[in-house]
Amino acid sequence: MSEVIDWREHAGANAAKFFKSTLWQGEHLMMGINCLEPNQTQSVHAHDGADKVYFILEGHGRFTIGDQEQDAGTGALVVAPAGVPHGVTNNGSERLSLLVAIAPGFK
Repeated sequence: MSEVIDWREHAGANAAKFFKSTLWQGEHLMMGINCLEPNQTQSVHAHDGADKVYFILEGHGRFTIGDQEQDAGTGALVVAPAGVPHGVTNNGSERLSLLVAIAPGFK
């Protein structure tokens, strides 16, 4: 595996649910990409003991973090601390591509 990874080579679509792919996984960190087509949703969920960060590579989405909802677009960083329920919906007209980092204790 190369230490230089182009996320665009791992992007994709899935009509049934959002697309996800692991870009890199080490002992203490997992990096992946999630691609949501317009109107696709990653349901609200939580990770006990694992912080999660979304960096928006392209597109626009509505993020739920705890009891807050906020729209965010390309270039934004969205943080979901460990144990806090979070999810996202692509409320734009283009694909929403997210770089996702989760650590530690990812599942």
